[in-house]
Order: sequence, then structure tokens, then C-alpha cells
Amino acid sequence: MKNFKETMKEIMTMAWGFVRRNGYTMSEALKVAWANFKLKVAMKQRIVRFYFRKVDGSIREAFGTLAEGMVPATKESGRKQNDTCQTYFDTEKMDWRCYKKANLLNIA
Repeated sequence: MKNFKETMKEIMTMAWGFVRRNGYTMSEALKVAWANFKLKVAMKQRIVRFYFRKVDGSIREAFGTLAEGMVPATKESGRKQNDTCQTYFDTEKMDWRCYKKANLLNIA
């Protein structure tokens, strides 16, 4: 588990990225960064329903998880991780998916 200082650094870095790349105000950016952080923590424990805006503008409802007992084993691909996207295991499609962190709308 991360300590408070590391958690705040992750959230502030994500928020400043939203301000620079997406033109968000700092208030909007912090709300989205906190939502992404809370979603990631929740997905590590259970299946979570959440909503995000797809690139084409439509809204998608997703059921995803990162819990170790629920996802298939993966091997390291050697690819560089993209900081603007969050990957998750879609429990409806039974496959890995991702969304742009800046497009997260709601966690149900």
C-alpha cells in the first residue's frame, strides 16, 4: 500500500497532465484524477461498474476488475505503459480493455 505522500504525488501528477493535455481547469482535473484513483483501488478488490466517454463521443458502461483472483495470468510484453490510459479486465467481454483516464465520467 502506498503512503500518503506517494498517493498525493500520483494524483497531482495525473491532474496536471489533464490540465496540460486536455485543457481542464485544476478543479475539474483534480475531480477526475481522484475518481481514477478511487476506481483503480476499487477494481483491485472487486468488480466495479463505471462509465466513460469513448473517443467517438458515446458513453460506455463497463464492468471491470483488476483483482488478482479474477483476471487471467498475463506475461510481460515489454511494451511501455501508457500513462494516459487505464487498462482493466472487462468481465462482460472476458478480455482486456482500456479507456482514456481523462474521459472517466462516473463510478457506480
